[in-house]
Amino acid sequence: MHRGSGRLAQALGVMIELCASVEQPGWLFLRQLLWPHCTQAEHLAEMRAFVAQPDRYIQFMAYGESYQAVGFVEASLRNDYVNGTESSPVAFLEGLYVVPRHRRRGIARCLVAAIGEWAAAHGCHEFASDAPLKNELSQAVHKALGFMETERVVYFRKVLSANDA
Repeated sequence: MHRGSGRLAQALGVMIELCASVEQPGWLFLRQLLWPHCTQAEHLAEMRAFVAQPDRYIQFMAYGESYQAVGFVEASLRNDYVNGTESSPVAFLEGLYVVPRHRRRGIARCLVAAIGEWAAAHGCHEFASDAPLKNELSQAVHKALGFMETERVVYFRKVLSANDA
């Protein structure tokens, strides 16, 4: 990690650590809190895929006192078109979670800064993310972290039956 996020982490009294293994303490637990609809097996499969492709995916943990997991962040490099961006590759924030009692202390900012440093080192000029239209808290967090809203989208789908073919 570069000096910028390291200084911020030190000032916050947290340690930011790269997740290089599915055995990373607290990573699975915090993922289950953020995405409770996924099974443990689904989480582990995705975590293995991320760890196996370090040039495409990055993930960091934040630890507080007694090496207690207090937050995590996951990001990817996207080379395809990313809504609202103008360059490629683009760093994309895939997930961010801070334990509720540790929020509003700057931990998310520190985790996102670590991703930003990694992304810049990988040739990115932009960092993108998304949030559901109804998730106003996530939108507020994104704005507080320096993200700008670029567009709003409603996705549609149509199920095709054999008669439609």
